[in-house]
Amino acid sequence: MPSPRIDDKAERTSSEAQLRAAIEAYLAMLEIERKLARHTLLAYRRELDVLFKLALAPPVDGQVLRIDDIAVRRWASRMHAAGLAPRSLARRLSAWRSFFAYLEERETLKSNPVANVRPPKIPKRLPKALSPELATRLVEAGADASPPDTLALRDHAIYELLYSSGLRLSELIDLDVTAKGARGYVDFEQGEVEVTGKGNKKRRVPVGLAARDALARWLLVRAQIANASENALFVSARGTRLSARTLQSRLKAHALARNIPANVHPHVLRHSFASHVLQSSGDLRAVQDMLGHATIASTQVYTSLDFQRLASVYDTAHPRAKRVKP
Repeated sequence: MPSPRIDDKAERTSSEAQLRAAIEAYLAMLEIERKLARHTLLAYRRELDVLFKLALAPPVDGQVLRIDDIAVRRWASRMHAAGLAPRSLARRLSAWRSFFAYLEERETLKSNPVANVRPPKIPKRLPKALSPELATRLVEAGADASPPDTLALRDHAIYELLYSSGLRLSELIDLDVTAKGARGYVDFEQGEVEVTGKGNKKRRVPVGLAARDALARWLLVRAQIANASENALFVSARGTRLSARTLQSRLKAHALARNIPANVHPHVLRHSFASHVLQSSGDLRAVQDMLGHATIASTQVYTSLDFQRLASVYDTAHPRAKRVKP
């Protein structure tokens, strides 16, 4: 690891190599031992590349290649002043903190320079969810296209499944047509979908009848575009596993074409699923299990969404709730 002060050019070069090697070893650990998803690994790499570049920036006060709490606070302050959002800054500092904690565990670093550095307070932001009426309009649209279009049948099955089971985008993309060796698959016999979520944890979630019907219709035509060796449940027009970017762009265009007044992306359907199930059942623990949340705290945000709906109904319906206009 770089020492607090390195003025000799040869020592600097050596420390740069040590820092890069430490970053690569950490990323390898995340991939092999913790089995993080590819997009998560890429996010860690981006944040650590920023750290590397900052550490190699021109000397400040005669110091070269210095990483301590003073330097980290200075970098964080500059990034915030340059317009980096508190949430993005928090994510960056978290990645750095985890990296240095890894070095501490291996006794290559005496103390974590990010341990006591905190980002600006992040304003509470509730998940965006469609109303049940809008969600239904979104997923049902295109189901009865005539003549049936292969990609339209695929997209309809995707939208129904996202809303029916509250899957993450990565979980849906990973689904295969067979269970053997798959990170996820649809069990039609049990009416469930098995997925591999965060932390490489598997879970099963019910699949509604409408989603199962849409999936069955898609599977009847999937072979028309899927490559013979492709095991992905959802494939692109080229016959390979559908990419997250393609799915996102098609869903957004689908929503705009149907005048859905929201920026609709796959996570909106996940939020809508959670909110609507909670509104109907009130069972927070069940929603936690279906979403694959590690803690109940992550799921409790949906109770705020439900309260917002109730408050809106009260303000509209109760005669003593009418606000006096100024």
